[in-house]
Amino acid sequence: MEMIAVALLLAALLGALFLYPRSAGKGKTEGDLQTIAKKLKTYTKEEVSLHNKRDDCWIIVKDKVYNVTPYVEEHPGGDAILNHAGGDSTEGFFGPQHATRVFDMVDEFYIGDVKL
Repeated sequence: MEMIAVALLLAALLGALFLYPRSAGKGKTEGDLQTIAKKLKTYTKEEVSLHNKRDDCWIIVKDKVYNVTPYVEEHPGGDAILNHAGGDSTEGFFGPQHATRVFDMVDEFYIGDVKL
């Protein structure tokens, strides 16, 4: 009798997992996505240009703004990341020196877009 009750309970739980609607945003609800969108903003090139130091380093790649300050000291290319600090790093970013994993890594530093 107990086994039947446990089996029914497990079946109900598994059924609920399949029937419960999932959001399309990989676990993010529409409210979460709106919150994220509100936090991101647009920056002028002049605003980005103010962040041009080792301890305050923003770059632009394809009109997207990245705050890479936490990554400056870890950058395998040393101070090369500072060559375009506060400016457009698109050309250097897509250079042959970068492994393809850099394209995934940069997303965590994304803070907004350049105001065109």
